[in-house]
Amino acid sequence: MRGERAGSRVATPLGKGSFLFLSIAPLRRVDMDPLPKRYNFREVEPKWQKWWEENKLYAFDRSDRSKPTYSIDTPPPYPSGELHVGNALNFSYIDFVARYKRMRGFNVLFPQGWDCHGLPTEVRVERALGKTKKEIPQDEFLKLAREFTLKWIEPMRAALKALGCSIDWSTEYMTMDPDYWRRTQLSFVLMYRKGLIYRAEHPVIWCPRCETAIAEAEVEYVEAERELHYYKFQLKGGGEVLVASTRPELLAACVALAVNPSDSRYAPLVGRTAVVPVYAHEVPIIADEEVDPSFGTGVVMVCTYGDKVDVKWQKKHSLPVRVVVDERGRMTEAAGPLEGMAIGEARAKIIELLKSEGAYVKMELVDSSVGTCWRCHTPVEILPKKQWFVKTRELANAVLEAARKIEWIPPHAYKRLEDWVQSLDWDWVISRQRVFATPIPAWYCRRCGYTLVAEPEWLPIDPRRDQPKIDKCPRCGSNEFIGESDVMDTWMDSSITAAVHAGWPDSMDERLFPADLQPNGYDIIRTWDYYLLVRGIALFEKPQFKAALINGMVRGTDGRMMHKSYGNYVSLLDVVEKYGADAFRLWVATAAATGSDVRFSWEGVDYAKRFLTKLWNAARFIEMALTGFDPSCEVRSYRLLDRWIRGKLEELTRTVTDSLERMDFIGASTALIDFAWHVFCDHYLEAVKYRVGDAGKSGAAARRTLYDVLFRLLQMLSVFVPHIAEELYHHLYAAHVGWKSITVSPWPEPQPYSKEDVERGEVVIKTIAAIRRAKSGHGVPLSAELPAVTIYAPPRYAEALRECREDIAGTLRIREVRIEGEGSGEDSVLEYPDITFTLKFES
Repeated sequence: MRGERAGSRVATPLGKGSFLFLSIAPLRRVDMDPLPKRYNFREVEPKWQKWWEENKLYAFDRSDRSKPTYSIDTPPPYPSGELHVGNALNFSYIDFVARYKRMRGFNVLFPQGWDCHGLPTEVRVERALGKTKKEIPQDEFLKLAREFTLKWIEPMRAALKALGCSIDWSTEYMTMDPDYWRRTQLSFVLMYRKGLIYRAEHPVIWCPRCETAIAEAEVEYVEAERELHYYKFQLKGGGEVLVASTRPELLAACVALAVNPSDSRYAPLVGRTAVVPVYAHEVPIIADEEVDPSFGTGVVMVCTYGDKVDVKWQKKHSLPVRVVVDERGRMTEAAGPLEGMAIGEARAKIIELLKSEGAYVKMELVDSSVGTCWRCHTPVEILPKKQWFVKTRELANAVLEAARKIEWIPPHAYKRLEDWVQSLDWDWVISRQRVFATPIPAWYCRRCGYTLVAEPEWLPIDPRRDQPKIDKCPRCGSNEFIGESDVMDTWMDSSITAAVHAGWPDSMDERLFPADLQPNGYDIIRTWDYYLLVRGIALFEKPQFKAALINGMVRGTDGRMMHKSYGNYVSLLDVVEKYGADAFRLWVATAAATGSDVRFSWEGVDYAKRFLTKLWNAARFIEMALTGFDPSCEVRSYRLLDRWIRGKLEELTRTVTDSLERMDFIGASTALIDFAWHVFCDHYLEAVKYRVGDAGKSGAAARRTLYDVLFRLLQMLSVFVPHIAEELYHHLYAAHVGWKSITVSPWPEPQPYSKEDVERGEVVIKTIAAIRRAKSGHGVPLSAELPAVTIYAPPRYAEALRECREDIAGTLRIREVRIEGEGSGEDSVLEYPDITFTLKFES
């Protein structure tokens, strides 16, 4: 019955020509037990998760052309075996959008994938086995990597379901599947044919632990205290010059000394020759504007390669290349007496040698930024290697132009992308010296070295095992080929996700491309968002997404970034087991503004759970109050307090709708909590309790209002807390309203209402609250009856108070309520400065 409803449309007046519309089905008997006294989330949440999935409630219907589509490019996480609360925050945000858009009438595509390849998986497999991939036959390692990946996906899939994500599980994919290989390899082939991918020898960033090239985006810079060593170079023809460096172990790779041309101390040295200590080879002294005269001695040792500046200077000044560090981070034969040593060991040895030669002067500590591998945190090196590259520098302007057209939420997230693109010095290196990844579909002729890239119809293919599907080399006619052993960067897989979701390349659904939403943390703006833009421009000449929803990071309770090694890691399932998914989701919504970091708070989740308890208790009261209530009956006359709460509900609906349109989850959720807890429960429910048993028009109006307001609240709350909303809906409304699930009911449209009734009702509510406080302040039980209360108010307030005299008396148990003109109340003063009242007590 999804998308259908039965029955009639009943208009219930709000006052002053305003109406609340609710679809009503003929009343049917529902054999359901009353709501339990306590809300048992451990029972309720799995029940509805299973029911939603079995009923395919959130399946995307590709055949439905009647609804507008809304496509989400869901981030495929690395299979780590566990979903922590940081991952869950991201997925909660996505689900808030998906549920809201679905209720707004969109045919929502909320897919799910797993980014199986890459360093994270290989490192985890190696740790699990206690061996490196080089110690295991390649086929066996690949088999084990796949088995471990499937094993790690299972609990993460369960966690996403336990979170209540409205994912269409029929869309699930894994980047290690052959069909996904085919798509990634095709994207490579197409970009190669466009001249956007090339193979060349170039210095690349290298991780000695992972023994592979990595991209600039995969380098994490950490601040560290390092040793700055001072030592002397002799000058050819006489004299010496003092140099300071944090990497003296690279002395053998020194190819020049550089000074700033404006530095008068060293101007006479430019053009002279220096002799490298220990190694005795000669190097020129050059001038370059990028040398910082204030660092160290102002004389810089140019090595191949200590950092990216060395790479630039080597090219700019046509300097030779001396490679002294190998792929494992060990010193090469060119390092002479340091050969075979690890970096740290080599550093200690070279200092010893400098001292023995009389060249060493001193050491001091300096703060410095160290580039490390994003996955294993090993300091990286720069090595000249033959690799495959994407011409990202050529595409930079087009990428920024496309990015400016995207809606960034929050807007300042765009600046992070812009800064990153403008900071890039090198093209994107996409080849990796690993095993478990999508193979690069290329071969090399054994005789002439010709590079052969696969034809699209050959894909998927693995050149490590498969020969090209041609008889001979197009250049020399040889039939012997060497398959490419390198594989692709994992971002080559995940940077086509939006296109894959839309059916590319087989049956591209233009309704879904570009994707409507790209949701991810700010930590991967420079990778996933950037690479999606690069590939979108390269393959489709447009970006792959229209809007980017950027979430902040969840920090541990100690304020640091959440990480297992810090001991501040919190598993999502631990939170769900203790408090339930809805409580966690509501905490996510209320914890921070979109894009801001948030510290995980058990107290915050507990507060959310207490709100759900309040909502449950209110629903139990309303269920009791609605005994015998026929929702198909019209109510034509409402009291002022009924019109007040209905008007407040319309204001709330506008606020929540506007907030969700802007993806302002904190604004929407806090407005809902404040209304439900403090306006509806604390004020309206208390004010009408005495009326619900009335068989007349007054009782009918109160019951109808309770029924309507709770329904609207559950609709809007279902975005954030779908499980409890579904449970209460099926207990109280499903048989009458007719929607299969409240989570796919139409989003409520704000209706006109009387602002005057809201303002007048506010006077009455605040008066009731003030008298209740005064009664309590005098030590009188709230249930005790008072003989009389005299309220003094100016005419503009007195009229509303007289209209609600019965409500004031009934709510507060007062035998007589007198409304007088402006006077001097002696007992208490209301928040309104010109309303006072006196209480009369029994002697």
